[in-house]
Parts: sequence; C-alpha cells; structure tokens
Amino acid sequence: MTRKAQEPGLPSRFDSALELETRPAPRRQKLPVRVLIVVPDVMTGEFITEKLKSKGPYFQAKVLIAKAGSIPREVAAFEPHVTLLSDDLEDGPQEGFKVLRELKRSKANTAVVMLLKRSNPDCVISAFRFGARGIVYRSHSFKSLPKCLQIVHEGQIWIGNEDLEHILDWLGRVNSVTIAAADGSSLLTSREQDVVRLVTDGMKNREIAEALSLTEHSVRNYLYRIFEKLGVSSRAELMLYALSRRGVELNPAGLGRGPEEITPRSEPAN
Repeated sequence: MTRKAQEPGLPSRFDSALELETRPAPRRQKLPVRVLIVVPDVMTGEFITEKLKSKGPYFQAKVLIAKAGSIPREVAAFEPHVTLLSDDLEDGPQEGFKVLRELKRSKANTAVVMLLKRSNPDCVISAFRFGARGIVYRSHSFKSLPKCLQIVHEGQIWIGNEDLEHILDWLGRVNSVTIAAADGSSLLTSREQDVVRLVTDGMKNREIAEALSLTEHSVRNYLYRIFEKLGVSSRAELMLYALSRRGVELNPAGLGRGPEEITPRSEPAN
C-alpha cells in the first residue's frame, strides 16, 4: 500500500503537533489596578506614585488632595480598585477616618488601605472596624507598598504582626457578642460561636479542641464551615470580621464602651 502524498504547503499531523508544543504560550496581560492615593500634600502623593511606577503599567495611580467631604464623590467618579487613604487630610488630622466610615456606609466598591503616621492601637482598631483591608505606615519603608496594594486588590488582608496583636488584645477586653445577619438572626450555631470566641482569644486548633472537648479534626471542620458562612479565608480575616461586627468602640482610655462611634485621638498614644 502506498502512502497518500501530502499536499504541498500543508504540515503533517506530526508537524502540527510539534508546532503546538514549541509555540510559546501567550502571556496573559494583567489589567491595570486603579489606585486612588488620598493624601494631604503633593510631595507625599508624588513620592508614592514614583514607588508604584517601579512596577510598570500594572498600577494606574491618581493622586487626590481634597477635604474629607468631597472624597467619597471622587471615589465614586474614579472607581478605584484600591484606595490608599491617609488618616491626616487637607482639612486636618484624623479626617481620613471620617472618609473611611462614609465609604463603608455607602458600600463603595473599593478596597481601602489606610496610611497611618505610626502604629497605634486606637487607630488600628478603628481602621479595621470601619472597613479597611490593610494598613501601611508613613514611618516605614514604602518598598512593600506595591505588594500590599496587589494583595488587597486580590481580596486578602494586609496586616502586620504588631497590628494583629493590637486587635487580639482589644478583642480580649470587650464583651463577646453574637455574629448576626442584618435581620438580627444568628449566622452561626452556638458551638461555632464558641470556636470564633476562642480564635479571637488567640488560641490554636489544639487549644480550642482541649477547651471545648473536641478533636482537632472537629475544630478544623467547624472553622471550614465558619469560613464558608462568613465569606472569610483565614483566621486573621475571621478576627477582623468579628471586630467589625462588635457593637463597641474604643474610648480614649482604650476600653470598650457603647455602640456610638468615636473618632480616634488626634495625638496617638506613645
């Protein structure tokens, strides 16, 4: 039997397969992340923008220097994926927290990273209570800022160990409350609430198992169900979720009090 001659100019099946194997896969082009940089002065804005430019076209940054009252409108107009919001604004120190509360109230579709002067328990707690997804400091290097913005844009939390300790300490000094839905119904079972309470006390799975007379496997299963119900993916996010649902706020002495909102002190404690 003679083989049928291959038509000139057409590759054989083997040649086609080889071409597919050796052809480089097309690189997926990342869409730029829109970042709104809200700061009190031009110099700070330009400095941050230069840091983001080192990542090429991945970030599309816009600097905004404005008073607190106009910022939510600017956010709505620019539609940033991430907003880097300074605690100090053009119209005074700590005005950024008012903007953060308003963005949370209006359900603005942007992830907020707070830019703070320095680490302070009151400011850290208030930032995450009012909906921030991360914290960076002007007193620290901005080398990791691009990574922070990328992580937050991907839906994760950016928080350092020291700030997490502030949250754990605060959660341990306020009364526990039930995590409830908007209509007041409980989102978690009584045992799931117990697991959340112990997680926010800083306990590991083994310690939780001992405290509740469970196996570590059962604790892991409870955490999986809790994560699914609350839409979180880590213990840190669970603690921040619990923090944002508690009907308390810090008073100037750092103690729990009623549900009224209190702006953090202008001068952070040493």
